[in-house]
Order: sequence, then C-alpha cells, then structure tokens
Amino acid sequence: MKYLILGAGPAGLTFANMLLEHGEKDFLVLERNPEAGGLCRSTEVDGSPFDIGGGHFLDVKDPGVTSFMFRFLPEDEWDRYERDSRIDLYGDIIGSPIEANIWQLPEDKQKRYLDAIECAGCNTGKDMPARFTEWIEWKLGKAIAEDYMLPYNRKMFGEDLDSLGTYWLEKLPNVSYEETKMSCVNKKAYGTQPGHARFMYPKKYGYGEAFLRMAGALGENIRYNEKVTSIDYENRIVNGIYSADNIVVTIPWNSVDKHIGLPDKLYKNLYDLKYSSIVTEYDPEMLDTKAHWIYYPDPGKSYHRILVRHNFCPGSKGYWTETNLARYDEAGAQKKGKSYFVNDYAYPLNTIGKQEKVKEFLDFTATRNIIGLGRWGQWQHFNSDVVMRLAMDLAGKMLV
Repeated sequence: MKYLILGAGPAGLTFANMLLEHGEKDFLVLERNPEAGGLCRSTEVDGSPFDIGGGHFLDVKDPGVTSFMFRFLPEDEWDRYERDSRIDLYGDIIGSPIEANIWQLPEDKQKRYLDAIECAGCNTGKDMPARFTEWIEWKLGKAIAEDYMLPYNRKMFGEDLDSLGTYWLEKLPNVSYEETKMSCVNKKAYGTQPGHARFMYPKKYGYGEAFLRMAGALGENIRYNEKVTSIDYENRIVNGIYSADNIVVTIPWNSVDKHIGLPDKLYKNLYDLKYSSIVTEYDPEMLDTKAHWIYYPDPGKSYHRILVRHNFCPGSKGYWTETNLARYDEAGAQKKGKSYFVNDYAYPLNTIGKQEKVKEFLDFTATRNIIGLGRWGQWQHFNSDVVMRLAMDLAGKMLV
C-alpha cells in the first residue's frame, strides 16, 4: 500500500481522514484495540460518559482543528466552556494557575508566597540551575515549589524528579513579584490562562465519540485488534505482512516487540525513553463546586487530579480521579467494586537528554520513509488539538 498508519488515536485518525479527503484511498490503519480513539476513548459508567484516558477536551484555539472536527461531530453537538480549573492547596481552594491566584488565599499565606517569589532566583538574578527540583524553586519561589509544584509532579510523574530535564518548563512565566503583589492588592488574577482556556465537550457523549465517527468514515481502511509486534526499517514491513511506501507511526515506539534493521545505538535510545502510567477511577459523589477539574498536590491523597464530570457532561453525576499507577491500590478498588481503567502509556516523560535521543531516532526513521507523529510518535506531551494540527500539516506535506 502507499500509506500504513500505526495507531487509531487522534493523530492516526486525523492523518487517515486527511488522506481520504484528498482522494487517497491506498492506505490502511492498524489499531490494537477493538475500537478507535487511543487515550481519548470514552465509555459509559453509571449512565454517563467516562473518558478512560483522563480528562480530554477540544481546545478551541485552532479554528482549523475545530472546523475539521465538526465534519464528524457537528458544532451543534458540542457545548462551549470557559475553563474553571482549581487547586486544592491543603484545604484552601484557589484558581489555577497558582501564581495568578495567590490573592485568593488568606492574607498571612499570601505574604508567605509573596516573600518567596521576591527571593526567587529568576527575580534576583541568580544563575539558572540545571536540576529540576532546584529549577522549580528558582523559577517560582520556594513556597510554590514546596507546597505545589514538587509534590504535584512527584504524584504525577514519580519520585525521581531530577531525572527530568528543565527544557520543557521554559514556557512557564517568570513570576513577577510586582505583578503578584498587585494581584493581591486588586484581588484580581493577572497573566494569561494556560491550555484549554476555552474548550468544547460533546453534549451527549464522551470526547471519544468524535474519534469513533472519524474511524467510521474510514470504512474498510482500518483494521482492529491488530497489535504491532515488529517493524522492519529497511524494507518498511510491519508484522511481517504489511508493506508500505510510507509508514506513519503514532503508537509508542517501545511498545513494539521487534525492531529489524535498527542500529544498536538507536535501539538503546528507544528504550531509554520513559513514560508514566495512570489509572482513572469513577466516584459517584456530587461535589459542591463549579470547577471542571481540580489539582491535588497533597501526598496524602493518591490521585493528583479529579475531573468533575457533572460540570461538563450535562445530566451526569460524580467525578473521576487520575492517579499514577505506582500509587494506585488496584486490589482495593476491585474489593470495593470501583469502575477504573489502567492506561499503561499515559504521559511521555521529559527526561534529561530525551530531546536529542528522539531527534536522532526520528531523523533515522525519516530516511526510511517511516515518520513519527503525535504524542507517542514524537514522544511529546501534546494535547489532542495539537496532535490533530500536526497530522493535518503532515498530510498536507506528504500529499504534495
């Protein structure tokens, strides 16, 4: 075939549908699961949608992506929301991001954070440190680091935070003492909202419905229950059966059992790539909050965030938690009859040296017309809208 696409998540489905829309039908999508959607799959729990891969929403910042999505799930089947995300700071509930909402804390706690921000290395001219834990304090101040960023990241990514690089944190703003002080005086947030400041969610379904419809549009060009077990890089053959002029890989590279024709150095680099696994669990309790999701840095709670389902799924109840698999009591959940889902590949970890290793690997595969795409194909923590944009752009280049 001309194109073989590995994985039917947002990246693979978008790329495949772009091919189809341009009249290209000589392609096949392989998906290991019995249905499409990847981390954005949804199911039904207690009569309402449940996104098994955690909280996924359609960010509306890219009109091209939303327009593409509306071809499958029309605009009138979505609700629009202004993001309401919060942090449970050991009992004090404030808005997120923390640096913009310190003003919501009691005055004595505001002073503690302000004093720490004033002394932060980025505000006093100290050299930027290389270690993750020291960098967080340098960037945000000791109080935010100790109370929120460090415990939250340990819960989400694991205890060894200094194995992470700092290159991915550059997008965090310097926390200005003067601006933070003014926000406390004026009792008003400053700065810009992070991702999903405005988002959409289906009115009657989970987020995964959009990707089921995208898969449905592919007809016989998608094959389910087909796990990728081998890739032959020299001959562009997958599982010893499927041969293609171009292979687009959207699955985790190191989930493949056998790599044929891959140089030893790149093989080692591939298995140096780290990731975290998460578990999502349903709780039927109705919470007295208008928040869409809440972050929990408290190490005493196993989960690091909750998604308040009844605030973005009309007519539903309860919420779901997101917990690092290493912190999750699976036996206890089974004993209590909890509804939960394990996601082995959830977040690529931004470990030291990852960028260089990924680039070297993808540069090599590209010379074989084997292209990495999306969160796992490029090993980057991309949201679904970013992944879809990357897929649309790649298809545009390859179809020229």
